[in-house]
Amino acid sequence: MSRADRLERLDARRIELEAEYEAVLMDALRRVAAGSWGLFGHNKDRAASAKWEPVVTDLYDRGDEIDQMRDQLGLQPFSLHGEFEASRGPVSTNAPGEPKQAKAWLQRLGKDV
Repeated sequence: MSRADRLERLDARRIELEAEYEAVLMDALRRVAAGSWGLFGHNKDRAASAKWEPVVTDLYDRGDEIDQMRDQLGLQPFSLHGEFEASRGPVSTNAPGEPKQAKAWLQRLGKDV
């Protein structure tokens, strides 16, 4: 198999993984927009964090794998994953709640609730 074929297969797999990542994230955002807390880790509620831990871990693992593929292909890092990582963690007390933030994400991505 030639290098060009390997890169083509790698790029096809990257595209698949990015679509899967987006589907998982959209599902999670819809659940949060409906009132579930914990995806963004804005508060210190251990139960909420534990509930979302498998989803967050899955997104981080997928995002890392996609970024490795993009690096091999000479592409920029996966921006959707970077934005998700940046949106997590503690926020100020006057920041919008997680459901509002999720709705804003869905609107920005054209996937309104």
